[in-house]
Amino acid sequence: MKGKNSNMKRYSKNPILTRNDIPDIPPYLTDVTSVFNPGAIKYNGKYILILRVQSRSRETFFMMAESKDGVKFHVLKDIVKFSGIEKVKGKIFHIYDARIVEIENLFYIMFAMDMEGGCQLGLATTSDFKKFEFLGIVSNGDIRNGVLFPEKVFGKYLRYDRPNTSRKEGGPTSGSQIFLSESDDLIHWKEIGPVLNGRFHYWDEFIGSGPPPVKTEQGWLNIYHGVATHFGSANIYQAGVFITDLQNPQKVIARCRCNILEPREIYELIGQVPNVVFPCGIIVEKFDSKGFALPESEVKIYYGAADSVVALAITTIDELIKSANEEPIP
Repeated sequence: MKGKNSNMKRYSKNPILTRNDIPDIPPYLTDVTSVFNPGAIKYNGKYILILRVQSRSRETFFMMAESKDGVKFHVLKDIVKFSGIEKVKGKIFHIYDARIVEIENLFYIMFAMDMEGGCQLGLATTSDFKKFEFLGIVSNGDIRNGVLFPEKVFGKYLRYDRPNTSRKEGGPTSGSQIFLSESDDLIHWKEIGPVLNGRFHYWDEFIGSGPPPVKTEQGWLNIYHGVATHFGSANIYQAGVFITDLQNPQKVIARCRCNILEPREIYELIGQVPNVVFPCGIIVEKFDSKGFALPESEVKIYYGAADSVVALAITTIDELIKSANEEPIP
């Protein structure tokens, strides 16, 4: 391990996946441009990544990668196809940035869909990572960074999401608030209210959820991304952590002062979009009998670097909780 930022240790052989690891699938994918922002889950003892792969036409596709150890991945020579997505009214330009959770023995994949008028959230399901069913568009308006909770809370499905209500200068629409939403059926969602605000003039001015929340004894543990925009030359994408109340996930009970991961290595600083670490996947190795992540458990965080490659950072639940409990910014 090397390149320590706060409590995070980058895998010493990062990046773990590059464009050279993506097999050609003519006519859609040949000599691809990049692979990044993977969703992650464990299934049947294997580590599974759903990868965002970008072609030289700047189209995006989902592909899967498998691993026995969570480090050395084999990319499958298939494009993930969602049955039913062809019924969507309106043109879908891109689908990307998958987040994966398991709820009641079924796997749910939430992802962004660039369409006319902005970004929507799409939801699909699978039981075996071979066949994928598109359940529908599960948002209204321009919204991104949707992450499902891994269990119902008081009988409701919950998610964090990020309405795109502002625009970075020269960039796409973004947002500076993470919201909580609830649903009875995973299709129709009601906005509950804001959870976390960006902190202007600091490292996390614009924000959005990263991987899905993790249940701990201290609360719901959340990795998020923050963008510092007040530098003249570039926006800097970093990662942080906050904790919300188990009974009321709209209530923030702890939040890091400093980022836990920032662009420092060459593969994070230089690429298709420079100065980016963007976590989408998390795998927690150990839970207790009640479903709480154990403090000593190793945590693997999979992230896109410079919108070009996939990298891995390793920490523990205890270290993440410690970071969330730093003395706050005044």
